[in-house]
Amino acid sequence: MSAAGSIWENARLMKSLDLCVVGAGYVGLVTGACLAEIGHRVVCVDSDAKKLKSLKAGKVPIHEPGLEELFRKHVRSGRLAFVASVEEGLKFKGRRAAVVFIAVGTPPRHDGSADLSAVEAVAETVAKHMDSYTVIVDKSTVPVETGEWVSRTVQRFNKSGTAYDVVSNPEFLSEGSAVKDFLHPDRVVLGTASKRAEAVMRAVYAPLKTTILATDVKSAELIKHASNSFLATKISYINAVSALCEKVGADVKLVAQGMGLDRRIGPMFLNAGIGFGGFCFPKDLEAFYWISKQKGYDFQLLKSVKEVNEHQKGWVARKIEEKLWNLEGKTVALLGLAFKPDTDDMRFAPSLDVAAQLRGRGVRLRAFDPVAAARAKVLPEFKGVYFARDEYDAVKGADAVAVVTEWPRFKALDLKRLKRAMRTPVLLDGRNVFDPAVARAAGFEYAGVGRP
Repeated sequence: MSAAGSIWENARLMKSLDLCVVGAGYVGLVTGACLAEIGHRVVCVDSDAKKLKSLKAGKVPIHEPGLEELFRKHVRSGRLAFVASVEEGLKFKGRRAAVVFIAVGTPPRHDGSADLSAVEAVAETVAKHMDSYTVIVDKSTVPVETGEWVSRTVQRFNKSGTAYDVVSNPEFLSEGSAVKDFLHPDRVVLGTASKRAEAVMRAVYAPLKTTILATDVKSAELIKHASNSFLATKISYINAVSALCEKVGADVKLVAQGMGLDRRIGPMFLNAGIGFGGFCFPKDLEAFYWISKQKGYDFQLLKSVKEVNEHQKGWVARKIEEKLWNLEGKTVALLGLAFKPDTDDMRFAPSLDVAAQLRGRGVRLRAFDPVAAARAKVLPEFKGVYFARDEYDAVKGADAVAVVTEWPRFKALDLKRLKRAMRTPVLLDGRNVFDPAVARAAGFEYAGVGRP
C-alpha cells in the first residue's frame, strides 16, 4: 500500500465504520445489532418482504435473549437500518459500506453438501454495485474453499475493476446466548491474505477486546466446521456412554462429572440427552463429512457421530414402549419443542423426530413449549397435536410425559400436581432435568437418560 493509502486507511479506521450485513436471520440480525452496539453504523439487507416489513415495523422475528433490546436501541439511535437490496445497503444514505458481511442461509442439500447459491448471488451483486474498496466477508457457515469461489465470482462481475478483498470471519454464536457470545467472544477468527483487509477487520472488532486470530482463508473456514463437529462429537460420545450406563446400572451424570473434572476434557457438552439438533450441528457435521470425502478423506468418525445422534432420538419412543407396552391409543405429553432452551428455533429439533415416531405408532400427543409453540404448530410433524397453555395442561390425562427440551422452568414444576393430572405417572426425562429420587418420591415411574 502506498504511503498516501496508508494515511487514508489509518484515518478511516479511527472512526466508526459503515457496514452492510446481507441476511437478517439468526446470524445476520444478531451480527447487525451487535455491530451497532459496539459503535458502527449498520444496514441489514433481506429480500424476504414479509420479514423486512416486520423489521421496519419494529418487530424482531426471532426469539433471542437480549436481541430485542439492542434492536430497538439502535433503530432509535440510527445506527441500525433495514433495506431490501444489496445495492441500497452498499450506499445507504450516500455512505459507502467499508465491509459487507454475507450472512445468508446455507441449507444442506440431499447429499449433505451446503447449498451456496445464496452466497454466490450476494457476491455477484456486490461485485456489480461496489464503487470503492470493499471487504467482502463470509460470515455464513461455509465449507473450505468457498472464499476462493466468492473471490472468483466477484472478479468475474467486477467490471469496474474496484479493489476488494475476501475474508472468512466465521461466527461462533450459540442460539440462546448469541448476543452474549458476540459481545464477549472467546475469539475472533479472521481468514485473509490481505494486510489491508486484516486492518479493516481488526478495526471492526477492536471494541471487543478479545483474542483475534489471523489465519489464511482456508484455515478460518475449517475452524468453524471443525469446532462444531468436535462439539457434536462430545455430545454423541456421552450419549453412547449413557447407553452403556443404562445396561450396567451406572449413572451417566456421575460419569460425566468425573470426566469433566479433567481439565483436558472439561464439563461442557457432556450432558447426555436425546440428541443434538438445531441448524448448526447437524448441517455442519454433514457438510464437513461431505467436503472431506470430496477431497479424498473418508472422515468415518463424523459418520459415527451422526449415527449415534440418530439412534439417540429414538430414546423416548423406546422408553415409552418399555413402560406402557402397547403405544397405539396412548396419550403422551411433550415438554419442550425447540432444539434447545432460550430459542424458538425448530430447525432439526429432536422433538420433530420424537413426534413423528410417536404419531407413527398411533400415539396422541399433547405438547407445551414456552416460546416455540407458534413455530411448531405449522410443521407437519405436529399436525393434530394439542398445544397446551402450560405444563399442567399438557399432561392432563397423559399416559406418559417426556421432557424433550431442558427449559429451566421445568425444574421448578410441582411434580405432585403434575402426577395428579396424569392418567399414568410415567416420567421420561430426556434431558436429565430432575433428580430421580425426588421424581420417584413424588410417585412417578421415572426414567432418565443413562441413569439407573
